[in-house]
Amino acid sequence: MKVLFVCTGNICRSPMGELMFPLFFHDDSIVTDSAGVQGLIDNPIDPSSERLMQMDGIDASSFRSKRLTPQLAMGSDLILCFTEHQRKKIVELAPRSRSRTFLLTDFADLCTYCRDNNLIQGETLTDRLDSVLMNASLVRPMLPPAHEIDDPYRKDFPAFETAHAQIGEAFASIAAALEPARGVHAN
Repeated sequence: MKVLFVCTGNICRSPMGELMFPLFFHDDSIVTDSAGVQGLIDNPIDPSSERLMQMDGIDASSFRSKRLTPQLAMGSDLILCFTEHQRKKIVELAPRSRSRTFLLTDFADLCTYCRDNNLIQGETLTDRLDSVLMNASLVRPMLPPAHEIDDPYRKDFPAFETAHAQIGEAFASIAAALEPARGVHAN
């Protein structure tokens, strides 16, 4: 399974999502990547995001940004973004990706709803994620409005800390909902 994180420039939020994912989900069958809807090409991660990754024990020095392409979107099983505007841009670029493109916080709510209503099936993390995706169209109307994670770009360090914390909280929520799967734990 390939999970793609998408933000605007691919230097702040989406790299944090890509790099933090393995801290919460230990499954070698899942590959993460990231891109930006207006992606800067071949830029390093923002220094504030890199500092937060270092605090998490993650070396982000080799990260390089890229722009979202239709091929990248269509080659992904799950696309997680941070704002409604980004979701709209992803779907415009790759219309067939609509059913598997979510705001990160919306996907966390979806996983929690599916767990609470016994809709998650499967032994592996991939199977359990697939079962959430299969139920998404039925469940989405029952979810609260999605919460956007603001872009910290060109803001002070506390804005980056807020985005980092919100990403971590969403991952912890998803991990808790999928916990019975092997290789998954909530931090």
